[in-house]
Amino acid sequence: MVEAYGLRRPKCDAGRVVQAALDGQQRARRAAARAAVARLEPGMTIGLGSGRAVFCAIEEIVARWPRAAPVRAVCASNETARRADVAGIGQVTLDGEVTIDVAIDGADEVDPSLNLIKGGGGALLREKLVIEAADRFVVVAETPKQVGRLGATRRLPVEVVRFAWPDTRRRLLELVPDASLRTGAGGEPVATDEGHHLLDCVLPPTDRLGELAREIKACVGVVEHGLFLGMADVALLGTPSGQVEALGSG
Repeated sequence: MVEAYGLRRPKCDAGRVVQAALDGQQRARRAAARAAVARLEPGMTIGLGSGRAVFCAIEEIVARWPRAAPVRAVCASNETARRADVAGIGQVTLDGEVTIDVAIDGADEVDPSLNLIKGGGGALLREKLVIEAADRFVVVAETPKQVGRLGATRRLPVEVVRFAWPDTRRRLLELVPDASLRTGAGGEPVATDEGHHLLDCVLPPTDRLGELAREIKACVGVVEHGLFLGMADVALLGTPSGQVEALGSG
């Protein structure tokens, strides 16, 4: 044995393994964000969702246009708006006179038909409003976000009004196996930018996603859900090596 000669077997450095995985994830996210920003053209009005992929996209916009970005943005969250402001990206509000050329946002899961689960960051309502107003929607994510069916790795966020939320949860449990209130580190309910609660639901295996989405939305007390069906035009999925796989057209 190696130990008999006074030698020790090298131990696996768990910290390095974790760091390598995180570095790979960051490379993947960065590559996808860069590919999305490469599709932008001067003069565009863009929609920016929320979350780490979008924050990377903001950084890539600055890298592409260091002096002044020749685009203006509609931001789907307060944090996105803050970062865009720091980056010097001009912002506009979403009203009847604003047309969004392309929306850029992340996803928690992407299925083979480009259906998505979103809402892990809690901004799903505003994100869906921005995407609905856009001519095109480009998803920025990493390859592990691609799944065979939605709900395989993540729960489905559902945004609900605070008032009587336990009763709303009771109605949702007629449609999904489980629904838990999202809470913060101190145990307090997480509030969205619109002041609502979030229920994270187990999505049952189903071949009728559209019908289930309509049933969830129809529940009294539900504001919006994180099923983004038929909304994405293309998904740019970064790999740990920094390559990008494109799903969809355009």
